[in-house]
Amino acid sequence: MNEPDPVEEFKQGLKFLRNNYAKKALPHISKAVELDKANPFYLSYLGLTLAAAERNWDEAEDICHRAVKMKRSQAELYLNLAEVYRLAGRKDEAVETLTLGRQMTKKDPRILAALRQYGIRRPPVLPFLDRQNFLNEKLGKARCRILKYMGKEL
Repeated sequence: MNEPDPVEEFKQGLKFLRNNYAKKALPHISKAVELDKANPFYLSYLGLTLAAAERNWDEAEDICHRAVKMKRSQAELYLNLAEVYRLAGRKDEAVETLTLGRQMTKKDPRILAALRQYGIRRPPVLPFLDRQNFLNEKLGKARCRILKYMGKEL
């Protein structure tokens, strides 16, 4: 009898997860991890699936942390851990995770996009004035254009 292929199990689980069927994804991703325990992506998605399917926040967080430790330069692993935190209602920890991921992954655009979804903004140009002050608004827009031109967004 042929042993199941971890890649196929993972793909099947990922398909269910992306279609919001986390409970159906769980056995497939669990099987992929069982067959290939050294794969940080399988582990990370197992953590995310546990969070989505069973609301098992602690175990999901632990599994995702293990995956990040295995491969610190992979943006996807930070994104999954941040999603676990988001599902658990822990926005500050999600932002902290993405900020760390941004440093560790050479400013991966997926992490920058996720940070923008959380509404992360630069501090006002003139911190002694309110953010809504006319000068801060104009200077902030100018700073944004300059940073985009230089390729240094967020």
